[in-house]
Amino acid sequence: MDKKRVIEIMDSLGVIDVECKGKPVWIESIRSNGQAKVRDLNEENELLVDISDLQEVDSHLDM
Repeated sequence: MDKKRVIEIMDSLGVIDVECKGKPVWIESIRSNGQAKVRDLNEENELLVDISDLQEVDSHLDM
């Protein structure tokens, strides 16, 4: 993911599913060094990760 998309997701009024290395996360903040502070939604701990490790999850199901 790129920095622009991370900012769009953070500014969104809706919920956009994001993963980091396969784990669901909530983006808390973005830093100028290309990292983001995220909260692991399964373990409730905070992590500092490279924004390139973040991936938007397609939550639409094909029916």
